[in-house]
Amino acid sequence: MTRAQLTEKILDIKRERNWTWKQICAEIGGVSDTLIVGALLGQMKLVKPLAKKAATLFGLSEVEERMLNEVPYRGTAMPPTDPLIYRFYEMVMVNGPAWKALIEEEFGDGIMSAIDFDFHFERMPHEKGDRVKIEMSGKFLPYKYYGAEQGIPAYGYKEE
Repeated sequence: MTRAQLTEKILDIKRERNWTWKQICAEIGGVSDTLIVGALLGQMKLVKPLAKKAATLFGLSEVEERMLNEVPYRGTAMPPTDPLIYRFYEMVMVNGPAWKALIEEEFGDGIMSAIDFDFHFERMPHEKGDRVKIEMSGKFLPYKYYGAEQGIPAYGYKEE
């Protein structure tokens, strides 16, 4: 069985049992809903105790349980073709240069981690149609300036 086949099996069981992601995440617990759903969709791994909970919930074999604990090959083809995912891509293409300039002005020369990262969303009622509110928080990782000599900063933190 491939990881993609396991994902399809999990989605089939979810449909057959008429479960929501919220129900599934409440049963597995232990980490964010985003990580659990990402793992069940094949983009993240579950630590062993959570892989066991997921395997029990879905009635998976020991081998399938171990697959949920393996580090996956992550990502999708670019640009994404799913309209909702493409809008995130579009937001970054259009707003990315401004976000980059603002973050670098505040923090210095570096990046926002997508590994040491939190994500939260909520539904916000609105008279013209409900809105999706997204909050992302990633650790700032300064670039290391290799070979920096004495008196030269070794990292790209904002210089005062």
